[in-house]
Amino acid sequence: MAENHGANSADTTVVNTPHNGTEANEDGSPNQLKRGLSARHMSMIAIGGAIGTGLFVASGGTIAQAGPGGALLAYAVIGFMVFLLMQSLGEMATFLPVPGAFSEYATRFVSPSFGFATGWNYWFNWAITVAAELVAAAIIMAYWFPDVPSWIWSAAFLALLIGLNVLGSKGFGESEFWFALIKVVAVIVFLTLGVLMIFGILGGDSPGFSNWTKDDAPFPGGMSAVVAVFMIAGFSFQGTELVGVAAGESENPERDVPRSIRTIFLRIMIFYIGAITIIAFLVPYTDERLLANDVSDIAASPFTLVFENAGILAAASIMNAVILTSILSAGNSGLYASTRMLYALAADGKAPKLFKYVSRRGIPVPALAATAAIGGFAFLTSLIGDGGAYVWLVNVSGLSGFIVWMGIAWSHYNFRRAYVAQGGDLKDLKFKARWFPLGPMVALAMCAIVIIGQNFQALFGGGHFVEIMSSYIGIPAFLILWVGHKILTKSKGVKPLEADLSRPQVR
Repeated sequence: MAENHGANSADTTVVNTPHNGTEANEDGSPNQLKRGLSARHMSMIAIGGAIGTGLFVASGGTIAQAGPGGALLAYAVIGFMVFLLMQSLGEMATFLPVPGAFSEYATRFVSPSFGFATGWNYWFNWAITVAAELVAAAIIMAYWFPDVPSWIWSAAFLALLIGLNVLGSKGFGESEFWFALIKVVAVIVFLTLGVLMIFGILGGDSPGFSNWTKDDAPFPGGMSAVVAVFMIAGFSFQGTELVGVAAGESENPERDVPRSIRTIFLRIMIFYIGAITIIAFLVPYTDERLLANDVSDIAASPFTLVFENAGILAAASIMNAVILTSILSAGNSGLYASTRMLYALAADGKAPKLFKYVSRRGIPVPALAATAAIGGFAFLTSLIGDGGAYVWLVNVSGLSGFIVWMGIAWSHYNFRRAYVAQGGDLKDLKFKARWFPLGPMVALAMCAIVIIGQNFQALFGGGHFVEIMSSYIGIPAFLILWVGHKILTKSKGVKPLEADLSRPQVR
């Protein structure tokens, strides 16, 4: 196995192995990405990818639906699943830090067809997510400027996101660092004020444990409500896998990826579990305002409710700005991740060769342009007719993140088997996932449960075919890519002794 020589300079380049078909030019020009992401960038990318509107807005709905105890249990269970997945991803991304990440791992350790489907699935997921964030950003701006057409704001934000990504990996990392920092500060302030309010130091008398014992609390909806909240919790945590994509442009992946994996998960769990605990103590789960899951109703954000009770003026405007930052962060990360995935697919012969071109500054310009165009087109579908086409596009991408997570678990299980079968010593791994093989197996099963339960009321309750298809359309879309590629290429599964364990050189 080739050794991976670490690099500490932001000007280092990724010299890919022959496996992915990328030409490594001697002068460091086209077809080489720049390793411009520092340790602090990597940490904030992982945090920023997971903290979004799911925490700031939808967290209230989980408490209203499952009660304080049910919401905490759901997030704890899904959090454990994400912990296992991050362990699996950390081991592979540290050993094999490449831009293709999940697609490359799936290709090398499962099958080329599975890698093909995973890569295109992930690209589409984030390209559509960019469109969704453009729609959400326009809604947010309507809070301050109700008379300005929404498409103007969306076009302006798309131009901003493109501009940030044109700056290269270092520009993306720096912008994402500050976007994420704003969110982190908002959550820390929220947790601090919340603790003071719980103890009656701020905001009047403390409610004590009354909201945990009133009516049918802490589990008013029973286990069915908890299972329903699994879906919301799972979507909230999506984005943590971005550190795997970013590893391909990390200055020193052997140092930075393990550090991010070890610390970021704990921080995210503190933020989510801590925030839900604070909300559950201070806002009754029967408060109808918690049912709002739409960014168009910022006043109903549980964060806004708590800040207002603490006596903070203009709480709604403050949270509006924070949520806008969160939306831009998600769009920024989505454009970056999907661009790198399209580049990696082209480099591996799974997409048109045009998309593997990289400028002298290390920017996959054609891949960036195509991804931005798809995001813009998907946004336009939200303005046509009743927006039905846009809803279906979003639904197709809705399950994509969970499918990718399943792919991570499966790829890691096969990676470890291949590593050992080819004589690798586990002591040589810079990051070793805990509880193998149980970890990836449990994560795989849990992801499958989340996917099946996406809309279990319709699936098992006699829902209409269109309703069921609308929720689960992402599954047949993935299977068509997987099976179609397999039929056309006649590719086979990868055996442990045949898996490609070669690693990229960094200079």
